[in-house]
Amino acid sequence: MDVLYFLKERTRLIRQYYEQAAKPFSETIRKIEAEEEPFVPPYSEDPEPAFLTEWIEANELLEVTGRSCVSMLSASLQLYLNAWDRILGLQCKAQFKTDFKRDGLIGGYRQCLATRLVLDWKDCPADLAIIEQVVLARNRDQHPDSITTLRVTHADQDRARHPRPFFLNDKEAELYDNGDGAGLWMSPSLHVPREKLMEAISNVESLCEWLEEKMFDANYPASHDSAPPTVDSAQDLRTTPGNAST
Repeated sequence: MDVLYFLKERTRLIRQYYEQAAKPFSETIRKIEAEEEPFVPPYSEDPEPAFLTEWIEANELLEVTGRSCVSMLSASLQLYLNAWDRILGLQCKAQFKTDFKRDGLIGGYRQCLATRLVLDWKDCPADLAIIEQVVLARNRDQHPDSITTLRVTHADQDRARHPRPFFLNDKEAELYDNGDGAGLWMSPSLHVPREKLMEAISNVESLCEWLEEKMFDANYPASHDSAPPTVDSAQDLRTTPGNAST
């Protein structure tokens, strides 16, 4: 099975989904801020900005769109790793249970693949810190703290692992860049803007492209120069692992 092909089909659709899904919310925000029809402010002595409710709702839906996409990205990466785990019979989660429990999905697979396939992770071209935060972001989005708000924050334990989170809004990022991040009185928001999502997708693809050669060589040690076999039916899709739980 050409596992990388299916991974890239998923990442292609995630990119496309974000561009299409975010468009109406971004346009609503733009029109409100530009005071364009149908959001031309009427005369009012009320100090509250006109169309504030509509702006807040559009912004919240834009945030949800970004987080949904990063959740899909995390699930796609897990499916990729699970598929090769099954193909190679590595039994990573069973054999390296302690590593997965302590270090999460990426840490567990790093240890497993370093041991079983003798990978040197220093050669990996992807930013593994970003990739790990993709998984952490998915976990936070799927397991929010409160029913009273759509806002999702970075967990304290995640900030301990990544003191300057990758998924931040501009204002909070500026505080971190100025050395004031540790003094935030609230946990920073989990913010997935377009540019951060696209960078995260590129890093996941870079990781999987690098891994694909290693995985293929492990599966076909006598055919290093051969192309992976292609798949042509839904049968391979049905046999691909589908659990992307925390």
